[in-house]
Amino acid sequence: MSLKGSLVTLRAVEKDDAGTIFMWENNPANWKVSNTEVPFSLYDIHQLIEQQSDIRKSGQMRLVIETSAESRPVGVIDLYDLNFKHGYAAVGILIAADADKGKGFAGEALQIFCTYCKEILELRNLYCHIHHDNQASVQLFEKAGFVHAGTRKNWLRFKNQYFDELTYQLCLENKN
Repeated sequence: MSLKGSLVTLRAVEKDDAGTIFMWENNPANWKVSNTEVPFSLYDIHQLIEQQSDIRKSGQMRLVIETSAESRPVGVIDLYDLNFKHGYAAVGILIAADADKGKGFAGEALQIFCTYCKEILELRNLYCHIHHDNQASVQLFEKAGFVHAGTRKNWLRFKNQYFDELTYQLCLENKN
């Protein structure tokens, strides 16, 4: 199975990616969606890369999303809260620069990733949590076939404001 599409390629995170991921993780503009409260050190990023090399041990995996044409990293897609026994995991996605958003990178990455989760990891369900005001993510996941599974009222706090958290689920058994 190829993790390459017409727009993006998904690949494992390499140690050389640490500097780029460090910048993305420490950008306060991304903290609301990632629930980050304090900056990561470069050491922390290196540790995360090392820990995620064994998906069964860590219960998580991160892949770099890069453009197929230029092999330029534009974001990451994460699998976490992975439970092989029950066959589910959570998905998160980040396209880092505003200039790269709206170009179809996230949609194609999510499509490739869902197929990988079904065919290679043999998962049955994927889910995601989205701030209710993040309409771009809602549209992305709904277009990929995820359905609204519930809302947690006033669940998340960011800058002393509370937000509802939407949960979306995709049953991979029903996905062709």
